[in-house]
Amino acid sequence: MADSIEKMAIDMAKAKASTADLVEIRLDSLKNFNPREDLQALIRQSPLPTLFTYRPVWEGGQYDGDEKERQNVLRLAMELGADYIDVELKVADEFVESIYEKKPEKAKIIVSYHNNENTPSVEELGDIVARIQSTGADIVKIATTALDITDVARIFQITVHSYVPIIGLVMGERGLISRILCAKFGGFLTFGTLETGDVSAPGQPTIEDLLNLYNFRLLGPDTKVFGVIGKPIGQSKSPMLYNEAFRSSGFDGVYVHLLVDDLPRFLDTYSSPDFAGFSCTLPHKEAAVKCCDEVDPVAKSIGAVNCIIRRQSDGRLFGYNTDYLGAISAIEDGLRATCTTSTTAGSPLAGRLFVIIGAGGAGKAIAYGAKRKGARVVIANRTYARAKEVADIIEGDAMSLADLVNFRPEEGTILANTTSIGMLPNINETPLPKDSLKYYSLIFDAIYTPKMTRLLREAQECGVTIVTGVQMLIGQAYEQFERFTGLPAPKEQFLKTMSNY
Repeated sequence: MADSIEKMAIDMAKAKASTADLVEIRLDSLKNFNPREDLQALIRQSPLPTLFTYRPVWEGGQYDGDEKERQNVLRLAMELGADYIDVELKVADEFVESIYEKKPEKAKIIVSYHNNENTPSVEELGDIVARIQSTGADIVKIATTALDITDVARIFQITVHSYVPIIGLVMGERGLISRILCAKFGGFLTFGTLETGDVSAPGQPTIEDLLNLYNFRLLGPDTKVFGVIGKPIGQSKSPMLYNEAFRSSGFDGVYVHLLVDDLPRFLDTYSSPDFAGFSCTLPHKEAAVKCCDEVDPVAKSIGAVNCIIRRQSDGRLFGYNTDYLGAISAIEDGLRATCTTSTTAGSPLAGRLFVIIGAGGAGKAIAYGAKRKGARVVIANRTYARAKEVADIIEGDAMSLADLVNFRPEEGTILANTTSIGMLPNINETPLPKDSLKYYSLIFDAIYTPKMTRLLREAQECGVTIVTGVQMLIGQAYEQFERFTGLPAPKEQFLKTMSNY
């Protein structure tokens, strides 16, 4: 996408170094373009096979000149040795006809269809594929837009059943899985960017993420798909944690971000055994209880599910909650580290006051865990009625978040934030003012993006012991990994992966 031949040459070398298989050259991004001279230079200097695209404005590109001249440039690229050229479906018939007797044997023609509004039905997509094939295309390309993550399933349905080479991609954050899982569902290629944000279409991952975060080279038809369901979800570090563990243990699985608006619709759409399990985060943990065929008694008591497993034999969904284990064990470890006397006889939470900010799925899970350990639990929430509802379930007390500001806890009290207050991008937010924090013995924040939230930073400045959400993430991931894979959790690997974060 560079604006000069010199910069393109540098980027092509970077693409080669990053182990790309092919480099797409967007001619419409060049500021000054001398077709014959520049095409010869690009083809000569490219260390990789080349794909030339000269995208017009009417198909989302930058070229707004004469159409005949644009097509002449693409023909010239083929004559000079391009490996692939991309031509739009709207003009494909006339273009292919114009090169019928002069097409170089080496050159392959990609005929592309772009839809920046939505993703058509499976029937309509099938018709589009047939239209593209009728032009004489060597490779079919369809790029649509995701209004919902379930739109991607229609593209998978087309690519997995295609008898011709096909590129099927869905643009936008909700379409991200199309760019990763095309390796599983029969896609011819995927596109990666050299740098974050330097994209030629919405939702493109970097080649670094494709290869090293999602293990793209290891994916195939038998790969099992896992992922973290949430909204928002791009901030989640879970793919980094699980994919590294899958790779190190030799497990054929991939773990992806899943931006889900409607949980029942998502689970109903992706109901095949290929989609084997999910982590569940805000705001879907409570809805997940109703979506599962069976719910573990602990998760049912909590009223929230953060781990969903699909039984391979019959597709039934089983719901579990591992949040409370991860959070409570991390908090207990934090307390033990500050104790001067041995507490091996029982939990250091026993008898303590435990204040929880938030009455959602994570709040209920941690309240349940604290109660089981013998703590006296108080639920604080923006709306008192919601706090009271959860408090009654776990036989605790309730207060509003406004009242918590002036609350003076007894010595040894624990505070846990389970809301999204302070999470990226709103890192300057905090649920409580700094002056209120000094009265607590330990403060925990379930957020781990950023690792050091404003709440934790100000607590530390007050001399209070802190426990980060990263410690909870690792703790709750142990059980999920074992349920996903049937293998022992690589605990040392998890700690190593997150130590660099």
